[in-house]
Amino acid sequence: MSASRPRRRDLLARAVKAIILATLPAVLTTGDSSLFDAIHPGGVAPAIPRTIEGVHTRLTDEVEPWKISRTLEMVQQMGARWIVELFPWAYMEPKPGSFDWTHPDMVIRDANQQGLEVIARLDFVPDWARPAGSTPRLLPESSFGHYASFVAQFAHRYRDAVKYFIIWNEPNTSFEWGFRPVSAASYVNLLALASESIRASHPNAIILPAGLAPTVEHSDLALEDLTFLQQMYDHGAARYFDALCAHTYGWKFPPDDPPREDRLNFSRVELLRQVMKKNGDAAKPVIITEAGWNDSPRWTKAVHPGLRIRYTLRAYQKAFTEWPWLQALCMWVFRLPAPAHDYNDYFTFVDVNFREKPIYKAVQASASAWVR
Repeated sequence: MSASRPRRRDLLARAVKAIILATLPAVLTTGDSSLFDAIHPGGVAPAIPRTIEGVHTRLTDEVEPWKISRTLEMVQQMGARWIVELFPWAYMEPKPGSFDWTHPDMVIRDANQQGLEVIARLDFVPDWARPAGSTPRLLPESSFGHYASFVAQFAHRYRDAVKYFIIWNEPNTSFEWGFRPVSAASYVNLLALASESIRASHPNAIILPAGLAPTVEHSDLALEDLTFLQQMYDHGAARYFDALCAHTYGWKFPPDDPPREDRLNFSRVELLRQVMKKNGDAAKPVIITEAGWNDSPRWTKAVHPGLRIRYTLRAYQKAFTEWPWLQALCMWVFRLPAPAHDYNDYFTFVDVNFREKPIYKAVQASASAWVR
């Protein structure tokens, strides 16, 4: 890596940060007027949870306020204290400099009222920041500054309500990188800009890089997660994040299936941890933001519902007792706002009508075992 690259990146990050700080108060915003608190529009974040139990909530497209509230209430009643939620940039800044905070205000405030720690994933590009007709996952480098400005606005608004911020999603796949060739160097440039911008507006923020897609591919479609993470370190990523974000699904393997570079399983996160240690980054924790098993009767990567319960309970216990470096394990996915009519419906813990599945009750009954 050229020694001049980090210097150029830092100069650009400082320039973008100065522009953002100058414009933070001068934006047109719309928020949730119910129970509105101008100082704390998202409420106040709880103390860091003592449990590792978390879930991915997927409230992005849930439009009814009572369903948002009920979802988060049931998450809390199951024993989870961590949630991962996607907050799409395209929804919140549909026009440059014009923000609509109505939905995130509701989600974040309700989560904090339930004592849930919010991990905010920030991506999904508005049409004005990308070429016409392109996917919302395409962020041209010319729009990196626009994204950095958005995440700074988000962090500033919720500086008392949200501590954890994920920058993008699975950039080691061409699909999530806008159907371009994957590039760890380009992603680190984005991470650097976003990280510096968030820290300028929210000094206590905890920055997480994007969770990488678990894969063993080395192709135009994807790059193996271990290789991509090492390339991120090679390009100086360590200084721009505070905890590692990981995706680690079990598929058909049990939680205790040992990690192997040529196998995708729950324990693969241990290999990511080895990459961190190799690069002198072992002091940072890991947060698993996607994991789990599926119990569809018609999907080749699924397991029997009873086995899914057993694997999920063992996964939480294994993470709690064997991985002291793991801060939270957030399973995919608590509930979907509408039926997917495919295997995705079989990742959920409750159905769209809030009926508890057996896995919900099993996790609820065991939740006290994962409290520090």
